[in-house]
This record gives sequence, structure tokens and C-alpha cells, in this order.
Amino acid sequence: MSGHSKWHNIQAKKGKADAARGKIFTKLGRELLIAVKEGGPDPAGNSKLKNVIAKCKSANMPNDTINNAIKKASTSNENYEEIVYEGYGPNGVAVIVEASTDNKNRTAADVRHVFDKAGGNLGTTGCVSYMFNKKGVIVIEKETTSMSEDDLMMLALEAGAEDFVSEEEIYQITTDPSTFTAVREKLEEAELEFLEAEVQMVPTTTVELDEKGTEKMERLIERLEDLDDVANIYHNWEE
Repeated sequence: MSGHSKWHNIQAKKGKADAARGKIFTKLGRELLIAVKEGGPDPAGNSKLKNVIAKCKSANMPNDTINNAIKKASTSNENYEEIVYEGYGPNGVAVIVEASTDNKNRTAADVRHVFDKAGGNLGTTGCVSYMFNKKGVIVIEKETTSMSEDDLMMLALEAGAEDFVSEEEIYQITTDPSTFTAVREKLEEAELEFLEAEVQMVPTTTVELDEKGTEKMERLIERLEDLDDVANIYHNWEE
């Protein structure tokens, strides 16, 4: 994969993630709830739950917190619906927003308001998703592993990965969604730690922005992230 690297400043990303950890854990707790409701509390028989647990671990959510969230979800009466919104940011940047909500009208109004305030506009279903492919993405920080690049690449490819890219601070492994779990588990067996591990929407082309457009795009992303119902945000801005 070329371009669209979110990981050119690892320390800044970590600092921002640490500051927002409480909100991140709340959103991950909701993802665990949805996965348990769909397929039960046993990750051995629930691949979606297994993948959400991996995502929780990559966000440094403690095991006790994960286990307590799964137990709570097993008896919870809360019900959330997963919804996808598509729209455009500044300069026509394609944006996909994945949300989980117990009130579709509230969430749609909140998301639309954020797009309007940031100078973008919410579109119809399918208006930008054709510019993305669904892929499993695993990111490993180089300083967290002593494994050589060649060995790690061979391990990933033999497990079924489609692509392996070495960047300045990270290795990025891309898989088909159907093989993501198998590849991730193979890497986990090698005791590798993940900076990111999830199935996501990966852009096929990217858009560059000037300074003013960058400010607008950053503002759009920050305001979307502040919405409790928003789980994931994907875009084709070349950061």
C-alpha cells in the first residue's frame, strides 16, 4: 500500500490516544457489547468478539476491563444498531463514519451537524464507499519487536497476508477480511504487539490538502471523534 500513512508521528499519536483513553475505552466497550449480543460471550465461537478483543488490546485496554465488559454485555438490556454514514470533507475528501447507536435520529443529526460545521457535507449511501476497499490492517511498531523484517514478512505472508510494507517506524500488514483473524492469531502466537489490528476501510486513492484544508479536515475528524456514537472514521486524506 502506498501513501495514506497515519503513522508518521507515533509519539504524537500515542499522546493523543492517552489523553482520549477514557472515551476510547467507552466506545470499545460498546463494540464488545454489540459483538456479544450478536454471537455470544465466548470468543472461541464468536470471531467478531475475538477481533474486537484484539482491537481492545491494541488500545491497551486492561484484560480485567475487557472481561468485565464482556460479562456486563451478557446480561445487558442495551441494544445498539450499527450504521454507516458517507460524506465529503474539505476539497472533496471522502469520509466514511461508522457509528453504533440506540437512537438513529439523534446520531444522524449529530453527524450531519459536524459535517456542516466543518465545511463538508453528508452524502447518500454509496457516494464514497466505492473509493475504499475493506481490508484487515495490522500495524506493528518496529521498536516493539526484535524479529527481523524478513522473518516478520515471511511469517505474515505464509499466514495469508496480502501485503507487507515497512515504513520509518512501523510495519503495516494488510489482509483480506476473510483471512484477517488467522493472520492476526499467527502473529499473536509469535508474541508480537500491535499498534493497530482491525478490519477497516482502506482508500484506493488519496487527496492532498493545503494548510487551510488540513485545518478543516483535522477539525472535522476531532468533532466526529467527540461524538459518543461514532466508532470509526475512515477517509482518503493523505495525512
